[in-house]
Amino acid sequence: MDTKKAISRRKFMQFSGQAAAAMALPTLIDSKVLGQGAVAPSNRITIGCIGVGGHGTNVNLKSFLAKSDAQVVAVCDVDSTRMKNAERMVNSRYGSQDCMTTKDFRDILARKDIDAVMISTPDHWHTPISMMAAKAGKDICCEKPTLTIGEGRDLVNTIERYGRVFQTSTEDRSLSVYHRMAELVRNGRIGKLHTIHVELPHQPNGPGDPTPMPVPPELDYDMWLGPAPYAPYNKDRVHFNFRWIWDYSGGIITDWGTHLFDTAQWGNDTEHTGPIEIDAKGTFWDTGLYNTPKEYKIEYTYANGVKMFVKDGNPSIRFEGTEGWVGNRGWIGSLQASDPKIMTSVIGPGETHLVTCPGGEHRSFLDCVKSRDKPYFPVEIGHRVSTVCHLANISLLLGRKVKWDPDKEIFPDDEQAMRMTRRSSRAPWNV
Repeated sequence: MDTKKAISRRKFMQFSGQAAAAMALPTLIDSKVLGQGAVAPSNRITIGCIGVGGHGTNVNLKSFLAKSDAQVVAVCDVDSTRMKNAERMVNSRYGSQDCMTTKDFRDILARKDIDAVMISTPDHWHTPISMMAAKAGKDICCEKPTLTIGEGRDLVNTIERYGRVFQTSTEDRSLSVYHRMAELVRNGRIGKLHTIHVELPHQPNGPGDPTPMPVPPELDYDMWLGPAPYAPYNKDRVHFNFRWIWDYSGGIITDWGTHLFDTAQWGNDTEHTGPIEIDAKGTFWDTGLYNTPKEYKIEYTYANGVKMFVKDGNPSIRFEGTEGWVGNRGWIGSLQASDPKIMTSVIGPGETHLVTCPGGEHRSFLDCVKSRDKPYFPVEIGHRVSTVCHLANISLLLGRKVKWDPDKEIFPDDEQAMRMTRRSSRAPWNV
């Protein structure tokens, strides 16, 4: 696709109307022929999946295909191999050939019959597609994180302006170990919280090969790059590996921090704010393609006096208070505590009960598309968690401690740090 073409709102909406009229609607079947408990397609929430790679297919697409009140009607990916695989899954699930395929997500946004989108692209595409989807009247379930602090705030403002449902797509708040952990801390079962310890995984071994390679025929590489600066194609740059390159992501800290930092903020009752001081140190590859942190240690300070210490290791979290501790070892590891009584403590009716959805983020999203309530991980809280990650990366890159005002979302009297809260976008994707 030629990304030099204009992308004005007028032209986009004009195209939307024409495309919606031209494209075939999904086959509608009366609920009587579907069996007891089934929902007719005409009563289902129609979904377009944008990005159907590993997680986009194996987790997000499969989850929506399993929901009786949702119907996936379109899939989009810049890699035709992945797109065709997703198309086969959708058509097999519904016993039809109706699934639309495209390499250009705007084709999905143009369809009036699509209620919502699931965005599972590389990080640098999350906000542009989400904002365009909101303007096109779609509700949005989007993978974490945002690419910068500034675009995260732009996303929040856009979602609120257009009144859309937005789910930050992570499973943590529906996992009993993290929900229970945060709820115990919030209700004082370890006394007054003073310290949080978090471990995130190590970055994968190897610096990546920067040698330019021919673009494979199945990949629309220019569209893959999108708003990111142009760089020659290399297999170590795209698909899963985008995580280790600044132009597209923030490394392990954003990839995994958005999971465990959310639990930390949840337990600390700071999910609508953030830390006030960040001191991060780390190491980087001397050569090669990958330029995000390889090893790291981070110290966060919150206005309530709580300290959070982060290092690379075994993905885990532990809350320490004046009367004990609670935490786990390993991703989704079992709950542990300084006293077994903490783990069996009952949260009473007059105490703080944190919102969760045992059915997961996709169930929460569909329920809220119907009710118009906010899902369990709404856009503002998702932005705040991503910000915690970005703050560490900014401190790492500057090689010094930084102070942060979470209310104004600024680095006070620090122009150098402020310049790192935004990045320029390659035309025409500066939405």
